[in-house]
Amino acid sequence: MRRLLPLLLLWTTHSLADPPVLRFSVAESWSMPLMRVEGDQPVEGLLFDLMQAIAREVGVRPEYHVLARLRLQEAMESGDIDVRCYVSTQWFQDRPGNFVWSIPVIHQRDVLVGGADASNPTRPEQLAPQAIGTVLGYAYGTLQPLFEQGRLHREDSRSQLLALQKLHAGRYLHAVSNELSLQWFNQGLPAGQQLQTLAVLEEQDLGCMVRTDPGVPTQGVLRALVRMKQSGEIERISQRYGGAGYAGNAAARTP
Repeated sequence: MRRLLPLLLLWTTHSLADPPVLRFSVAESWSMPLMRVEGDQPVEGLLFDLMQAIAREVGVRPEYHVLARLRLQEAMESGDIDVRCYVSTQWFQDRPGNFVWSIPVIHQRDVLVGGADASNPTRPEQLAPQAIGTVLGYAYGTLQPLFEQGRLHREDSRSQLLALQKLHAGRYLHAVSNELSLQWFNQGLPAGQQLQTLAVLEEQDLGCMVRTDPGVPTQGVLRALVRMKQSGEIERISQRYGGAGYAGNAAARTP
């Protein structure tokens, strides 16, 4: 009996121990419906629900690191985060050696947005020289040649929400937004004040990147996303935030 007591104590201690931690990055530029952050911790949003679901599926405790977008790459390289979601292969010139890609999760459209009275679709190259609302740290491939030529120049905001708020307040005539954030923003406005989509600038599939390390359940996360995709859970999460079809359109393949 005396021999069993240490074993029982060890088993009890192990059973009560916290589950392993999985560190997710959160870009401070995100706003609803992607993420709402209070006191440096996310509390709701499409990506918050997605990360919570990943953690439940894998059996880990999620830990959220809220970072400036320009610090995300540094955090990946220094091993400070384990999972980075809402990211595209198009955003990297070189494949990060210590991270692997998941299947695409969300299909995103970036659109050119005008004020409530902007009724005619237009292309960015048709715009007169002007400032255009953008988000700090984001790259806009379609607009970059126009920025380099000086025909347009960036008016950066810290978040997508602030960029749209400035457009609505008349700080500039046009802005760039992902379509989901624009739809969410317009829900709070009367029909006559809603911002207008003028053109689709880019479309891209976004997924997650998972660090390859013996202490990280890399394959578990990748398999969890496949299961969540096949079961329709990712689509249901998207639908909660007005993104019907956003998950369904993302091709189920590994980049």
